[in-house]
Amino acid sequence: MSEQTPRILHIHSTFDPGGKEVRTVRLINMWGKAAEHAIVSGDLDRRGAAALLSPKIKVRWPKFPPLSGGLSLGRLKAIGQAMAGYDLICTYNWGAMDAVMAHTLFADMFKLPPLVHHEDGFNEDEAGGLKRRRNWYRRIALGRSGALVVPSKTLERIALETWVQPRARVRRIANGIDTRAFAAPVARDVLPGLIKRKDEFWIGSLAGLRAVKNLDALIRVMPRLEPDWHLVIAGEGPERAHLEQLAIEMKVEDRVHLPGFVRDPAKLVGLFDLFALSSHSEQFPISVVEAMAAGLPVVAPRVGDIADMVASDNGPLLYTPGDEEELFQVLWKVTGLPREMKRIGQANRAKARAEFDQQGMSDRYRALYWGLMGRNRPATPGA
Repeated sequence: MSEQTPRILHIHSTFDPGGKEVRTVRLINMWGKAAEHAIVSGDLDRRGAAALLSPKIKVRWPKFPPLSGGLSLGRLKAIGQAMAGYDLICTYNWGAMDAVMAHTLFADMFKLPPLVHHEDGFNEDEAGGLKRRRNWYRRIALGRSGALVVPSKTLERIALETWVQPRARVRRIANGIDTRAFAAPVARDVLPGLIKRKDEFWIGSLAGLRAVKNLDALIRVMPRLEPDWHLVIAGEGPERAHLEQLAIEMKVEDRVHLPGFVRDPAKLVGLFDLFALSSHSEQFPISVVEAMAAGLPVVAPRVGDIADMVASDNGPLLYTPGDEEELFQVLWKVTGLPREMKRIGQANRAKARAEFDQQGMSDRYRALYWGLMGRNRPATPGA
């Protein structure tokens, strides 16, 4: 590669498949040889999203000081030194906030490049409310960042009002996908060991098997739905054993399927008849966009930006977060109205194509990144 090719360092606490990791991979793949990339995963055993990288893209995995631990100037200084030699630093979520602080403290000493921090949402420990000490730390750490990128209006408001970030620094860029790919026909046997039969209907979800996703709720309502409806949750995580046991206790183990992580959701989502979320906390879930692009109605809690994401026709399918009875009532009603489901799904597909396609997302990220690096934006992806 030419010496002019920009070098971008991405710092994640983990790199297992999730919204921010998949988006990072998607951008890297789209940009091709337009940039060199190095990725840090604070947990070396959790790098599952690397499997999604195009084989044509070479990505480095540099050694890096611990991203977590006791707060000390020595550790922060080591992180700062490890960030030298790049043209742009990208950090992601709270797990990389010490790297953001290190940049603020040692940018001059090590002649560090601009830093862009990305906030996509909160884990279980902040799902019920932000922690005051973390808010204070974020305010200081973000002091010298070039930009703070958020995907949702909720996070934009938090960035401006709670983290007290300047308006010019905060950028809201909606997550995008290849919307056309989700319209392609899907084979009924795409999942190993699981075939969708013609007399079955599938409620589908794409989610990490974590407590904050509240997947228990979806399993608990299944006994009350018609027996031809099945629940398919594609994803992996620490809650797998618990969810499997719950399905057995609810006597729906034959109708609840956990096929694991699916590398290409576009090859699966089209098999769903209905998409459902039950999370305690979301901001701008990419899985909702994928379901919309596949032409599905979406049953989901009113959290984050979901109400703004879905088509207005889909509004009646949203329910109060944590209200399991309301979740059941919405599912019971909509599963009995196939024509209504189709109409809502078509409206969602139209909105996804108009507002959430990946090309627009890529263009906005490139304009931001290349602008901060003081480089001309490449004429075409992969140039």
